[in-house]
Amino acid sequence: MNKPLKITKFGNSAGVILPKELLAKLRAEVGDSIFLTEMPDGFRITAHDPEFERQMAVAERIMREDRDILRALAQ
Repeated sequence: MNKPLKITKFGNSAGVILPKELLAKLRAEVGDSIFLTEMPDGFRITAHDPEFERQMAVAERIMREDRDILRALAQ
């Protein structure tokens, strides 16, 4: 999708209206949070928190590496 979005004034703020097709692709609905991440070549909009995703990747790595220790602690 390569569609320009017009910046609109909302009170003392400004914003863009996201088309329903984009919301569907993001799997986001009215009231959800979306995340804007600065990238070397621009910005990325996602419906998930990139920091949380990074933390989960670290947790999964630790769980794989220390599986035996975690199993023993669970008993």
